[in-house]
Amino acid sequence: MYLKSFKELIVWQKSMDLAVLIFEVTSKFPKSELYGLTSQMRRAVVSIPSNIAEGYGRRSKKEFRQFILIAYSSALELETQLLLAKRLEFVSIIEFEKTYSVLQETQKMLNSLSSKLNG
Repeated sequence: MYLKSFKELIVWQKSMDLAVLIFEVTSKFPKSELYGLTSQMRRAVVSIPSNIAEGYGRRSKKEFRQFILIAYSSALELETQLLLAKRLEFVSIIEFEKTYSVLQETQKMLNSLSSKLNG
């Protein structure tokens, strides 16, 4: 199936939803974390859809897979940071569970896409 744009990829759409959630969650973090965890989490989450888009634009299956793997790595980095934010009680349980669920779904989709591009 041919896609006209990376914007048609469900994994890209899901990762954009995740980015919005992370920006909302981190906006409530202590101001002392603006240049720490807040900044780290925002950079990691922005990296996910950005790498999906860049990889798609490369027009090479091998290169696309490489960028999907980078996006997946950013998702793992974000997972670590979100778990830390939970431990530090920067995020409520309800916000954590909602965000973590979308993150896990995104990770599964990236993993699945990577496997399909490998074959």
